[in-house]
Amino acid sequence: MNVKRSLSNVCSRNSTANCTITRAIYDNIRAATLGFLLPPSRAIQHQTTMQTGTTPPTTADLVIVGGGIVGAATAFFAARAGLSVVVLERRPALNTLTTPASTGAFRLQFDNPEEIALVRETVEMFENFSELAGHKGYNIDIHKQGYLFCTTDPATADRQKALVAKQHSWGLTDVEWLTGDEARARFPHVAPEVVGARFRSGDGWLDVRKLSSGYALAAQQTGRVTFAVNSEATGFDLQGGAIKAVKATTGSIDTAAAVIAAGPFSAVVGSYAGITIPLSLVRRQKLVMPDIAEVPQNAPMTIDEDTGSHWRPAMRGALALRTVPGVPPGPPLDDVPTSAQFAFDLLDPASPYSVARISPFWREVWARGSDHWFLQAGQYAYSPDHRPLLGPTSVPGLYVNCGYSGHGIMTSGAASRLVVDTITGKISPAGNPFRFDRPILYRELDIL
Repeated sequence: MNVKRSLSNVCSRNSTANCTITRAIYDNIRAATLGFLLPPSRAIQHQTTMQTGTTPPTTADLVIVGGGIVGAATAFFAARAGLSVVVLERRPALNTLTTPASTGAFRLQFDNPEEIALVRETVEMFENFSELAGHKGYNIDIHKQGYLFCTTDPATADRQKALVAKQHSWGLTDVEWLTGDEARARFPHVAPEVVGARFRSGDGWLDVRKLSSGYALAAQQTGRVTFAVNSEATGFDLQGGAIKAVKATTGSIDTAAAVIAAGPFSAVVGSYAGITIPLSLVRRQKLVMPDIAEVPQNAPMTIDEDTGSHWRPAMRGALALRTVPGVPPGPPLDDVPTSAQFAFDLLDPASPYSVARISPFWREVWARGSDHWFLQAGQYAYSPDHRPLLGPTSVPGLYVNCGYSGHGIMTSGAASRLVVDTITGKISPAGNPFRFDRPILYRELDIL
C-alpha cells in the first residue's frame, strides 16, 4: 500500500502546507495504516464463521457498544493496538441493522477535503483488505465502476464545474466534468436531456456483509475480542466522573474506556452517561431489483443530481435509491418500515423522481411490469454538519464513533482507526477535525 503517494494526492504537492487537513492527520494516517499491515509470515487463514456468545467477560480494556460495521472496525483496530475488547450487540447477530440496508458504495467525490482524506484511507484498506486483516484470499468483491453525477439543468452543471475545480484544488485531480455528449459517448444509458456530468472512475462499491464480517473475523482471530450478542448496554458506572464500567443486560464489564458505535441508537446510549449526541435520524429506503436484463452491469453508480435518485448494478439487476428531502427525523427503530410509494416514485416514468429521467431504459422495465422487486430500509444518523463524530466526549474514557450521515461504509475504516488512535494517545483531540466538540461550520452540501 503506497500510503505516502495516496496522502500526497489529497493535497497538491505545492499546497500541502496550506491544506485544511492537518499534517498531524497525515502523519497518523501513514504511521497507523503501515503499522496495521501484517507481514506475510503472520497472515492468518481466515475462518468462515463467527463465534459469538451472550455472556461477556467481566473486564476489558475497551467496551464497544454496537456490533455493526463501525463497531466491528473499531474492534479490529483496537485489538491490533493490543487492547482487550468486548463488543456489545443488542440484536441476536452482528451487522443486521443499518449495515445491510446500505448500498455498500464508496466515493472520493466529497465537498470537503477532510472527508476526502478519510475515504481515501478507507478505500486503500478495501483494496488491501486481505493483507490488512490477515485473511488470506479474502474477497470483499470490490467494483470500481465509478460515480456519475448527471444533471439536466445548466445551472447545476455550473455548480458541478465549480465543485470539480475545488476537488482538483484539494488534490483530487482524477474527477472529470463531462458535457452531456461526452457522458453519452462513454455511457450510452445516459438520457439525451443530460447537459453535464461529473465522474470519477475510481469510485465504486463492494459487498458490505463480507467487509463487516471480515473486520469482525479478523478482530476475533487476534484472541483479544469478544462479541456478545443479545447484550444490550443499559448504563455506565462512573467514578469521579470517568468511565468505570459498562452495564449490560448480560452483566457489567469493568473498563476505563468505552466507544459508542451504536448507529441510530448512539444518542440513546450517550444519554446513559449524561451526554447529548446531536443526531437526527432519517429513514432511507433501498429498492432491490434482481435480474433486470436492461441494466448494463458495467455501468457506474448513476445519480440524478437534480432529484437525488440514483441506481447501480447489482445481482444482475440494480439497487435504486433516492435522497428524499424534508423527511422529518424520528426515534431510533429496530424495524424500519418501507413504503411501496418509494418504489413507484423511482420507477414510474411519470414521477418527477423517476430514474428513467436520466436513464431511459427504466421506461421499458416499468412498462413490462413483471420484474420482482423488494425494499429495505435503515436510518441515516445525521450530525449537524453531516460529518462523523469521532473521539473523546466530555466524560473521561467515553468516546463516540457515530453520526456518519449516510457515509458509514466508505469512511468507517479510517474513522475507526482514528478513534482508536485517540484512545491510545497516538493523536491528540486538537489534531482530529471530526472531534465531538468541534465548531460546527455549515457549508453547501452535496446531493448525497
